[in-house]
Amino acid sequence: MPRGASPKRERQYEHIRQSARDRGESEKRAEEIAARTVNKERARAGESRTASRTSVEDMSSGERGGRRSHQGAQGPTYDQLYEEARRRNIEGRSGMNKEQLQRALDRG
Repeated sequence: MPRGASPKRERQYEHIRQSARDRGESEKRAEEIAARTVNKERARAGESRTASRTSVEDMSSGERGGRRSHQGAQGPTYDQLYEEARRRNIEGRSGMNKEQLQRALDRG
């Protein structure tokens, strides 16, 4: 957790980390899931100095979890894949759909 995080965010982090461990995730992966989730919630609530567009405009982590519990995991959103492709400088990403972005990221 970042320095200065509120007690609420500390509890939220520990709860998410433990839930991921209970599902069989490794400790490292559980910590990553918890940190990403809490950081997204902090950004959405205006508690962080900087926030990515997907953190603020994408659906909340709670909403995403609720949808996955009813529909099954469908992986990252198009916007998340696009941002990752942009970070990796994958050419032609602007003309790709979600499936094409996923394949390009899997290759590179």
